[in-house]
Parts: sequence; structure tokens; C-alpha cells
Amino acid sequence: MNLRILIDRFACRFSAFLSVCCVALLALIAVGLIYKSWPILLEHSLSELLFSTIWSPMKGKFGFLSFIISTFQITIFSLLIAFPICLLSATYLVELAPRSILKIVLPLIDILAGVPSVIYGIWGVLMIVPCIRDHIAPFFGYTTSGYCILTGSLVLAIMVVPVMMHLLIQVLQAVPHELRDSTLSLGATHWQMIKLVVWRKCLPGIMATTILGISKAIGETIAVLMVVGNVVQIPKNLFESGYPLPALIANNYGEMLSIPQYDAALMFAALILLAVILFFNMASAYILKRVTKSIT
Repeated sequence: MNLRILIDRFACRFSAFLSVCCVALLALIAVGLIYKSWPILLEHSLSELLFSTIWSPMKGKFGFLSFIISTFQITIFSLLIAFPICLLSATYLVELAPRSILKIVLPLIDILAGVPSVIYGIWGVLMIVPCIRDHIAPFFGYTTSGYCILTGSLVLAIMVVPVMMHLLIQVLQAVPHELRDSTLSLGATHWQMIKLVVWRKCLPGIMATTILGISKAIGETIAVLMVVGNVVQIPKNLFESGYPLPALIANNYGEMLSIPQYDAALMFAALILLAVILFFNMASAYILKRVTKSIT
């Protein structure tokens, strides 16, 4: 048999083997988390763990509702801040700005995406915390230490912007230029072309990018941990402290594990994060598949 054909078959099968290994690794992680979480699942019902607000490990009380709500509050508010910035910036770079500006900005976006999260956390402590404590919260009639949900949301929004903007630029560039030209030739303004053609054509891709942004935001740990306050409570407003799930794991794993079921409780928190992120990633992959078919 031809050597070229043998090499081609080997490369194909080896790639398939690596793909299976990736899926198997994810399955092993999930099985490991379930195994380590099993002791607490035997002692407490799933509804008690997910919907109770009582967190007292010394008394065997492990209610995750406060952590779950804090996690989603920070994630949602960060995306409400980051999404319009990313969408409008990406639209300007693709549709309005000269190509030279896009070539300059893209590497800078990649650099921002690679900055360690602890740097963003330090920046949040030095800049955002005092600003919210001394200016923003008093303006709205609240008193706060500055370590609150709003601070965590702002820091997380800045961290998510490079990833979302890069993806949105790719989605907008995938729209065929013929659609733009034909719309403009019919007398539409540039803004009408963007709003009625480009954004509408990219809507599934924009939704998928938002979901990917949610997945990244949920898993961020160090930067949010440094600025959110880490108080076990359900925040009633943006100026109260919270305690997201990643911060719970990072703060406590390796400490106080002599307490019965504490290890299992932290592993269950990791399992919740994995399940949520997998859900959003699968939804994003499905939407991206649909947008690819619609564009092509």
C-alpha cells in the first residue's frame, strides 16, 4: 500500500484517538467529582443542598443557595456591562474603522485576554473598590466597604471583554460582503445595513458568544475573590458583599478539611460549576452550528 495513504490513515486514527481522550478526560473529571461528592449527597437531599441558605460546616449544614445566587448575580451583571461594549466596539472595528486600526487592535485584545486574573484583581482593589466606596455608593444613598457584587461585576466585565470582543469580530466578519453591498445599493444607510442585515444575520452567533462569555465569567476565581467581599449571604443589592462558588472552593480547599463532609461539600460546589459550564458550552456549540449553516 502507498506510504502516503498509510500516513493519512494513521493521522486520521490518531486524531480520533486524541478526541476520544479529551471526552474521556472530561468524563473522568465528572466521575471523580461525583465520587468525592457522594458522602454529602448520601447525608443531604439535593433540594436541601441547592435551596438552603444555611452554611454552617461545624453543625453539618451545607446550603449552597447563597453561593449560587452570588455567582449568577456577578455573572449576569458583568455581562450586562460587557456585552454592549463588546458588540458596539466589534461592530465599529469590522464595519466602520479602517483595516489598519483592526490590525492594531486585534493583537492588543489578545494581550488583554492573556493578562493573569490576579492583575485584574489588584487593579480592582486599588481603583474600583475606593471609587465605589467613596463615590458611587454614596451617590445612590448606600454605605459599603467597596467589596461588593458591583465591584466583582465590573472587574469580571473587564476580564470578559477581550474574549467576547474577539469572538464577535470573527462572527461579524463571517457575514458575506455581498449582503452589505446589496443592502447599501438599495439606498439603506450604513447604520440601517448594520442593524437590519449584519446584526440580524449574526444573531445566533452573538447569542453563542454571550453564552461563551457566561461560561468564562462563571469560572473566574482569583480576581473576583479579591474584590467581592466573601460574605455568606444573599445580596439584596449591588453594594452588598457576596460569595461566589469559585471563591468558596479557592478560599477553603486545603483548610478545615478535618470537618466531616467539608471536603465533599467543596467537591459538590465544583460539580455544580462543571455542570453549569458544560450546559452553557453545549448550548453555545449548538447555536454556533446553526449560525454556520445559515451563513453558508
